Amino acid sequence: MTSSSSTPLKGSVSIALGDYALVRSQSLALTDHLSDAEATVQSMEDASPAKWHLAHTTWFFETFVLEPNVSDYTLFDDKYCYLFNSYYDAVGERHPRPRRGMLARPTLDEVRDYRAHVDEAMETLLASTLSPELATLIELGLHHEQQHQELLLTDILHLFAQNPLRPAFAPAVPLEMTNKGTGDAGWVSFDGGRLPLGASGDGFRFDCEGPCHEVLVQPFELATRAVTNREWITFMEAGGYRDPQYWLSDGLAIATEREWHAPLYWYQQDDIWWSLTLRGPQPVHLDAPVAHVSFYEADAFATWAGMRLPSEAEWEHAAGDVEIEGNFASSNMLRPRPQDASAGDLAGLYGDVWEWTGSPFTSYPGFKPASGAVGEYNGKFMSGQMVLRGGSCATPGGHMRATYRNFFHPDKRWQFSGLRLARDAA
Repeated sequence: MTSSSSTPLKGSVSIALGDYALVRSQSLALTDHLSDAEATVQSMEDASPAKWHLAHTTWFFETFVLEPNVSDYTLFDDKYCYLFNSYYDAVGERHPRPRRGMLARPTLDEVRDYRAHVDEAMETLLASTLSPELATLIELGLHHEQQHQELLLTDILHLFAQNPLRPAFAPAVPLEMTNKGTGDAGWVSFDGGRLPLGASGDGFRFDCEGPCHEVLVQPFELATRAVTNREWITFMEAGGYRDPQYWLSDGLAIATEREWHAPLYWYQQDDIWWSLTLRGPQPVHLDAPVAHVSFYEADAFATWAGMRLPSEAEWEHAAGDVEIEGNFASSNMLRPRPQDASAGDLAGLYGDVWEWTGSPFTSYPGFKPASGAVGEYNGKFMSGQMVLRGGSCATPGGHMRATYRNFFHPDKRWQFSGLRLARDAA
């Protein structure tokens, strides 16, 4: 299996053919060893088939780049606009999301042919002189595809987890079961003040990352590492999933209704906790960050621990001087690994697990969505969702920034989502 991107994309308005070819080839590589059936089945409404991810990211370039800008471009199949539009109402009607797994046709090979058709036209276009606006749109398409590379991995894990045979996406290579300085988490203090929040300057960013503006942040402390599986088991054994004093009302209702008692994919075998991973069933590594927990669970744990989740402004301020490196998809580990916090600095802030914040996903002051259909990219989802920061072991390398805002509804668990504790400064 080939891992996802490990090279940042170039320039905000300069798209090299190599950048395009790199991202597109990495998506294909993720499905090289999948059967047509594995790439077709949909395990739940939130997930999409691997074949659909390959086709939708191709539809993006065909619909938003080629059709409006290449006069002699010929559609591969005029029905694909209906099949592979995700949520762009301005483009037209679309196949219902819960029924994406019913698309036995086109086959996986036909979707690959579709990608080749679009890629050939894109390569010709990229060899020409691009306007800044078109180059920026193509770059958006590449970052959009990197997002779908991550979703493809998390969606295939959810699919395989439904199979009693417990298949693996990649060969089973256990993590080394040694403690690498995890121990008790320490704390890093920050002064706070009137601080910038959001992206500014050159370089790619999604529209929801700006405009940059000032926010008032009180002095705070952030844990040196993410919460571990060992700590989560202590929470479980202390009755954390059953005690209402730790839970938001909506969270407790959902946890009770869905019978949550452990993170998603966990099960017990001979009194040992195991987890279904992209590398098949693995014993839960006690010192690795906990993953596949919802915002509700993360918030309950923080309350139980006498702490809280950081705001996204606190997280971004803390990440400002931290080098963007970590356990991303490019490491090919495909699950969180222990974070070495022995130096007393912030460890694992990037990679391993997305870290839930206590901030709702809303617009920044002055936010304006782009004109046209691409303006539906993020703005229409700014309701009822919570922000996560930092990326995960399934996030393509080179795709992350300190200002990057991921967002999901507070009950979602199938992403590599964990948490890092925060507290007010003494």
